[in-house]
Amino acid sequence: MKICPIQKSSGILILVFLSFNLISQIQAQGKTIPDSKLNLNEQKKDNPMKRTDSDWKRILSPEEYRILRDKGTERAFTGKYDGHFEEGTYKCAGCGNKIFDSESKYRSGCGWPAFSDALPESVAETKDNTMGMARVEITCSKCESHLGHVFNDGPNPTGLRYCINSVSMDFNQEEKK
Repeated sequence: MKICPIQKSSGILILVFLSFNLISQIQAQGKTIPDSKLNLNEQKKDNPMKRTDSDWKRILSPEEYRILRDKGTERAFTGKYDGHFEEGTYKCAGCGNKIFDSESKYRSGCGWPAFSDALPESVAETKDNTMGMARVEITCSKCESHLGHVFNDGPNPTGLRYCINSVSMDFNQEEKK
């Protein structure tokens, strides 16, 4: 069966149109912020953890669900890790993904735990224009849970302040040597 040149060219045009449309939709989402001051430790998302909303509601406490899944914020100076400075690793409360090392934690005075750097490929950064502000939201690269926000007013050498909800983290203390 021979394909008419008109059918062949219209098939190619349809493929080109669909490809262009898909690329445009991906670019319109604008999930990555190409700002050189930001820590672009984004996981490639080859294998993100997927759970249904009912799974999250069953696994998380109501406060964890409000913050991790509904992108809430705990009140300033109320989180258990704000004044916490033990040696160890902070993990995502949703999935256990290691997100911050205690060496990057510092006292910022903002009322939430603050870190100058995230562990490689542990967080994803997304533009957040809610509440009348232009911010950068931080989510877990493994389960996409909301952790907090990152700002460009932190200490050297990164100049970053990862402002994180205590509720969104668990802490694993390093064994004493």
